[in-house]
Amino acid sequence: MKKKLFALLCAALLVCSLAACGQNAAEPSETTYVVGICQLAPHVALDAATQGFKDALTEALGTRVTFEEQNAAGESATCATIVNGFVSNNVDLILANATPALQAAASATGTIPVLGTSVTEYGVALEISNFTGLVGTNVSGTSDLAPLDQQAAMIQQWCPEARTVGLVYCSAEPNSQYQVDTVQAELEKLGYACTQYPFADTNDMASVVQSAVDGSDVLYIPTDNTVANNTGVVDNLCHGKIPVFTGEEGICAGCGVATLSISYYDLGVTTGKMAAKILTGEAKVSEMPIEYAPQFTKKYNPAACEALGLAVPEGYEPIGE
Repeated sequence: MKKKLFALLCAALLVCSLAACGQNAAEPSETTYVVGICQLAPHVALDAATQGFKDALTEALGTRVTFEEQNAAGESATCATIVNGFVSNNVDLILANATPALQAAASATGTIPVLGTSVTEYGVALEISNFTGLVGTNVSGTSDLAPLDQQAAMIQQWCPEARTVGLVYCSAEPNSQYQVDTVQAELEKLGYACTQYPFADTNDMASVVQSAVDGSDVLYIPTDNTVANNTGVVDNLCHGKIPVFTGEEGICAGCGVATLSISYYDLGVTTGKMAAKILTGEAKVSEMPIEYAPQFTKKYNPAACEALGLAVPEGYEPIGE
């Protein structure tokens, strides 16, 4: 009798154990994450980077990740407000799309992981002397820096008879200053006389561009967020009058002749993959060096070339195809 009772008790315990195991297997055990996205302005390049980031992170984590996405509408001060909201909400990671967004995020938190994208030079943006590619704090990300020496050589390839180059950019963007300084040095090696034409904001942009048109054979515009958001201003003053070479495809499509550009969508994808590693604990943001675009493409604006009567050199792809 005792043996039979013992057997029944064991069987009951086994059933309970199996039921408990089944219950545990059904319980959700995967961690979920909230990612805050602060994008400086709505324009083609930044939009593409944000979309690539979201696509890559969603592919890696599925429904385990949700996004709080906000756009500063071109106002740098609004980036700080947006990011401070993310910090108050204690999001798990912040994507800072463009330099002012990165600067705001780096100032707002030293603990929440911050990934930048569409940022040209992190050492300049974060005021790090002798930057070697690793921030070493809670900040990392991807850079949209194209080979600036090749951009300078592109101008010589298209306009070998030009003698003066005007470099137009927003003085409030430190990465724009870095680019024009670097490109100017390369152009001067090639024998060009260069003049910088900085504007403070959209209020004086048109007058500065007009001065550049009047004083130059060719214009160069870097990956400048203010110009990217106002390419129509440049196009109204330059179309059919003077060639404009740009640092990225979105600006070129709006007002330029040619560019050596990256895929901002692919840059966002790279950033999203970095985010997945950070969130899942596979990597620490403090140990992740800045990553760069894997390839660059020579592109031209057919309408601008036709208006100026420019022959397209070999190796360039039309924008939009």
